Amino acid sequence: MRYFGPHPLTEDNTEVAGSSLLWSGRATYKFDRDTQLNLDVLNLFDRRVNDIEYFYVSRLNNEALAGVPDHHFHPAEPRTVRLTLVTRF
Repeated sequence: MRYFGPHPLTEDNTEVAGSSLLWSGRATYKFDRDTQLNLDVLNLFDRRVNDIEYFYVSRLNNEALAGVPDHHFHPAEPRTVRLTLVTRF
């Protein structure tokens, strides 16, 4: 489980990011001491949250030279299933 509570994006707290809660899980089966199979489920409940969020001024080609202050973010990946075979030799 990963939880980020609301947190300021600017020093004066005028811009605040919302909270996010993500759950992931792993199941492991060990064949022997050197071989195991892992099943990972990331973002178990398929939550639509931001993985990371910033607030800054950016400018596109057709925008004013002063730019536009705005929230910039990277959304969390959707539910993902990963199967991994690990062997040590």
